[in-house]
Amino acid sequence: MRKRYDLDLLRSLQALIEEEGVSHAARRLQVSEAAMSRTLAKLRVVFGDPILVASGRRLVATTFALGIRERVQALVEGADSLLEEQDAPDLAGLSPHFTLRANDLIVGAFGAAILAALRAECPGCTITFAPETDEEPSNDLREGRIDLYLGASDDMRSEIRRQSIFPTSFRALVRAGHPILTEGITPASVARYEHISVSRRGRPHGPIDTVLKERFGLKRRVVMVVPTYYAMVETLRMTDMILPLPGIAIDYLPIRSMHLEEFEFPFELPPVHSFQAWHPRRDSDPVHRWLRNTVYQVVRQRGDILPDGFSPATVAAGKTETGI
Repeated sequence: MRKRYDLDLLRSLQALIEEEGVSHAARRLQVSEAAMSRTLAKLRVVFGDPILVASGRRLVATTFALGIRERVQALVEGADSLLEEQDAPDLAGLSPHFTLRANDLIVGAFGAAILAALRAECPGCTITFAPETDEEPSNDLREGRIDLYLGASDDMRSEIRRQSIFPTSFRALVRAGHPILTEGITPASVARYEHISVSRRGRPHGPIDTVLKERFGLKRRVVMVVPTYYAMVETLRMTDMILPLPGIAIDYLPIRSMHLEEFEFPFELPPVHSFQAWHPRRDSDPVHRWLRNTVYQVVRQRGDILPDGFSPATVAAGKTETGI
């Protein structure tokens, strides 16, 4: 007998694969975790594959799920386009101004490319990148102070629409010739040197400290906390401190000419999934929908050219709510 599944099931499949977690997928589609767990169980039967499997303390998509991700996305997006009741706007004749809230990492990696893509279809378009603040992004979206949020905030309200755009992978940045590069990179050597933490809320500790303590019984010394990812990059070469950064920040920096080097942490760190978010009242707005689609495509296309094996779905981005 042929297996049957509807669009809602495919939409759940898309969310589960992109979010790599039942809780995040449930929040994205605004259903309970129990309902999403039942859907995952049904998907496993339909496709004869676990879809998500445990990897340490988190879930990851199976090889099969990753292999069908692009086709599932295309099917869902194609079906959604059939349901659109509004005609595409005459973008060439419009002069919209969009306000996007994002951290310096996202602006540095994607800001110019996003503007160029928007202006290619809408020459009169302009954008403002608003800085991250202590104000919940959900409130900014609710009050209309921003049109789109790009980041990984944990403070997102349940009614806010979300779309995953990239998970993050952290690496370490140090000065060229740093002694850790020759003595060997181990949990002990990582903990031995002084660190810089990135947190707009001034938090010195985060996942690195948790892993060092729980797995190795070690403690690092965070001697400086900075509010943005790029704050200490220029002067890092004059110190022996270690600066953890998302991979994309390092990949887009001319680290050799800056007399810097990078290395992988000798232990696994939990990933942080970044997304774009908007208020549901903008769902059917054709201009806002064009904005969202353009931002999403820019990120994926720029991911195609990232070095060292990065793919469109694994473009790294940052989170500044907690220190790293």
